[in-house]
Amino acid sequence: MSQLFRNSEAAAVSDAEDSRSAVRDASTHPRFMGLTGRPLSLAVSIIATTGFLLFGYDQGVMSGIISAEPFNDYFPETKDNATWQGFVTAIYEIGCLLGAIFILVFGDRVGRRRAMILGASIMIIGVIIQCSAIKGSKATVQFIIGRTVTGVGNGINTSTIPTYQAECSKTTNRGLLICIEGGVIAFGTLIAYWLDYGCTYGPPNLSWRFPIAFQIVFGLIVLIGPIWLPESPRWLLTRDRHEEAAKVIAALRGLSIDDDQTKLEATIIMDSIRASGQKGGTTSYRSLFTGGKTQHFRRMMLGATSQLFQQIGGCNAVIYYFPILFESSIGENHNMSLLLGGVNMVVYSIFATTSWFIIERAGRRSLFLVGTVGQCLSMVLVFACLIPGSPGPAKGAAVGLFTYIAFFGATWLPLPWLYPAEVNPIRTRAKANAVSTCTNWLFNFLVVMITPVMIDNIKWATYLVFAVINACFLPCIYFFYPETKQRSLEEIDLIFAKGYLENMGYVRASKELPFLDDRGIEAKAREYGFVSDDDEAGKLKDAHLGEKASALATNEGGMVA
Repeated sequence: MSQLFRNSEAAAVSDAEDSRSAVRDASTHPRFMGLTGRPLSLAVSIIATTGFLLFGYDQGVMSGIISAEPFNDYFPETKDNATWQGFVTAIYEIGCLLGAIFILVFGDRVGRRRAMILGASIMIIGVIIQCSAIKGSKATVQFIIGRTVTGVGNGINTSTIPTYQAECSKTTNRGLLICIEGGVIAFGTLIAYWLDYGCTYGPPNLSWRFPIAFQIVFGLIVLIGPIWLPESPRWLLTRDRHEEAAKVIAALRGLSIDDDQTKLEATIIMDSIRASGQKGGTTSYRSLFTGGKTQHFRRMMLGATSQLFQQIGGCNAVIYYFPILFESSIGENHNMSLLLGGVNMVVYSIFATTSWFIIERAGRRSLFLVGTVGQCLSMVLVFACLIPGSPGPAKGAAVGLFTYIAFFGATWLPLPWLYPAEVNPIRTRAKANAVSTCTNWLFNFLVVMITPVMIDNIKWATYLVFAVINACFLPCIYFFYPETKQRSLEEIDLIFAKGYLENMGYVRASKELPFLDDRGIEAKAREYGFVSDDDEAGKLKDAHLGEKASALATNEGGMVA
């Protein structure tokens, strides 16, 4: 009996020790969603990627609906009216623009994670408004309102997700992960095209209601997933929430809070925040227009012009209106145009994966330049084959549309989402990225609105205009876009400081600055005056984080005891 008592007592002591050990481990090795290290980073990427899958789906869903007979009968304003078709499709971009403006104004206050939840919620509400439209009861007005509301949610997400992914990723895979996000847009569009095509064989209402309602599936993932994900560590540090930031860094890297690498990464981020002059997470709009060694204005313009070039290069003239282009420019019937549109999206999706394998080898500049040349020559082929006006040569134009979407998917689809997120400094990243996204949606609206009108009025010259525009991109990219491959976000700050302080071009500075490890970045930051030797800010922060982590572990252990 006494032996049994002693065994029970020993087991109880062992359980208590295990419990204390578990608490200490949880406090020093934090987890989110029960995950840490690579699995947690993968969870972040899956949720972020789903947000862009939803974006791509929403971008392509109207292509097979807008000129379909059931939709035109239900919304009679759109029947055989290019202006109304353009407006119903393009009003979504105005909503996206409003969402991006919301992040521009409130993004730094809301944070990355809550913004994603808000964006998904608004998108789902917009989808419900669209699907509940009743024929004869101002259905077109309700549908337009729903499109706009859905756009607001998407604008919030597309302004936030690349920043969130960039700030949670390692240097070695940041480009890959954001390129996967961008590439997944093509897969979303592919799903939309083929779902549109399949629904044409169903009842009239199903042919447009179901494809639109299907967005909710992706929206729920983006709505629910971020509830358990960590906030961006860089955003937390700009809000002076150092303990939470240390937990997130440790969890994302699979380290303990008091690990030297965790402290060093937090120190480097804090040095970057101090260098940019940000305090308490507040960034003034005036900061976007400053120069000096941080070059905020130049960097904002680099990101914004990449989004501008993506849109005015003609991508959405092809993506949104591919079936219409085949009907009006090449002369195919509606069913065949839809089928060819689906095949084109398969090509689009296949080539969208290309950047995943070469982004960190080829770099951003090379892909920008190759993509521009390919898009330009494709548009030349399209307009040249349409000039005769006969069916035979027009088939060559179809080849041009296919090659255009292949080059676009491999280069200009993902890059403008990656480049602004990494080229802008931490102080202005949220606002500058929102400016880039505003630029995207503003010119997206312009292109989607005028494309049907241009095709009706100037025919083949529409593609000549896009060919000339693409040709104009080349000198801008070659002379002004610095390379950022294999660079940490803090190294990119040093590229612009080097260019400014040493009075050289920023493209040249990106080539001459050697690749640096964390300690090299800290030393270079001191050399360029980002961190003064007198305040020894980095060392102080190291000590602060270490003391907080120790105190936290002591308190947790004391409570258990």
